[in-house]
Amino acid sequence: MRTQSEMLQEIVQKYQAANQPWPATTRDMARWAIDQRLWAPQPSAIVNQCADQLARAMREEYITDAQGRRVRAKHAASITEGGEQFALWADIRTAPHKHMAIAFQQRRHQIVGDCRQLKTDVDSYNQNRTPDQPVQMIFDFTFDLEELALVA
Repeated sequence: MRTQSEMLQEIVQKYQAANQPWPATTRDMARWAIDQRLWAPQPSAIVNQCADQLARAMREEYITDAQGRRVRAKHAASITEGGEQFALWADIRTAPHKHMAIAFQQRRHQIVGDCRQLKTDVDSYNQNRTPDQPVQMIFDFTFDLEELALVA
């Protein structure tokens, strides 16, 4: 049985095979998929869509702390209970310390995972496309963070 992601990836492949404009926006692909009756909302998809929108809105909520820093107000910590994994959201101003420690560590792991995948992608591009000037990536963010601190 195919996963939801595999079904959506297949829609993208069909979009490309149908000689639709490429590169393309996900909105263009979605319009095409709906027009072709390859995708239709399911009742659970509506709940998931609302939940995704709520999560996006919470990720975009910022406050100014006592030192004048702009910080994210809401933070998610993924936990597993009864064999089910889910994200609990809390406010940085009222969340228990344990929640925030978990949330921060999980975000750090996401960043490391993104960097690992970026390195794999860059290495593959450089080795398989053999550009005249290979793309160089630096993964030490010390100077970037210092520079951003000066601007803030």
